[in-house]
Amino acid sequence: MPRLFVDTGAFYALADRSDRHHLAARAAWLESAQTDELVTTDHVVVESWLLLRARLGRPAAMRWWDALARGAVTVVGVTSQDLGRARDIAGGWPDQDFSLIDCTSFAVLERLGLDRAFTFDTHFRIFRLGPRRDRALTLIPS
Repeated sequence: MPRLFVDTGAFYALADRSDRHHLAARAAWLESAQTDELVTTDHVVVESWLLLRARLGRPAAMRWWDALARGAVTVVGVTSQDLGRARDIAGGWPDQDFSLIDCTSFAVLERLGLDRAFTFDTHFRIFRLGPRRDRALTLIPS
């Protein structure tokens, strides 16, 4: 089964019905949940929970956390090696404002050999995989 990385923006758009990406996120989620193993990182979990709590309130954040606990998504821990690679990524793209979570996500994508991401974050459109930075990520929704 192919694996699909899920980013904070996708989680948020799914949870917030007023988000401009909600309908696209819902359609992508329904399709991807049938065909892909959904994967995220512990860093994305923390970022998502904090964003949901800040914008939608603690009950919404807890409902989202409960869905994760039911196994909707596999959560992968960011390792110390991933943090080192994330620092290399941040330093290697000085003209980009990648967040720490973006950089650790990119490092985990590389480590796991993933090239697909469920996201609305434009930084995922910019980042390139491979030693020559010649492979773009496939983004869902496209």
